[in-house]
Amino acid sequence: MSDPGSEFRALLERMTQAICRGEGAAAAACFVAEGVYHDGFYGEFRGREAIRKMVEEHFHGHASDFTWTLSDALSDGTIGYARYAFSYKAKIAGSEDKQVYFSGIAQVRLKSGLIERYGEVFDRGVALAQMNFAPERIAKSLARWAAEEIRAQK
Repeated sequence: MSDPGSEFRALLERMTQAICRGEGAAAAACFVAEGVYHDGFYGEFRGREAIRKMVEEHFHGHASDFTWTLSDALSDGTIGYARYAFSYKAKIAGSEDKQVYFSGIAQVRLKSGLIERYGEVFDRGVALAQMNFAPERIAKSLARWAAEEIRAQK
């Protein structure tokens, strides 16, 4: 008898470690063909090609030296949650070589043993502050994300 929790954790480990290595195609292969990765910074990416580009161009274009550690992964085979700790070294202008750490919770919908939708909840302000963003820039970013949350609820 298969264990949905173990299978879910293995799937998330495959995805997160592929992302850390910059292997966009391998990360995208963890998703159904029209799967969605909703990133807390960059927004929504739909489909394997878009997810591949997100990993290679956005993540690895703006950061390096990724670590992503999962804990408390739980799933019933259709939905799953896991806590995580994430870190990277920023490459963004003005924040070069700043080490960024934050933790969050992944929310995952599953279909046929793959990810249908990946989303996450974490404190974006913590990451921006570690990159020495000006308070006004942090406030502007958080206001934009708050507006997106309000639109999503309608």
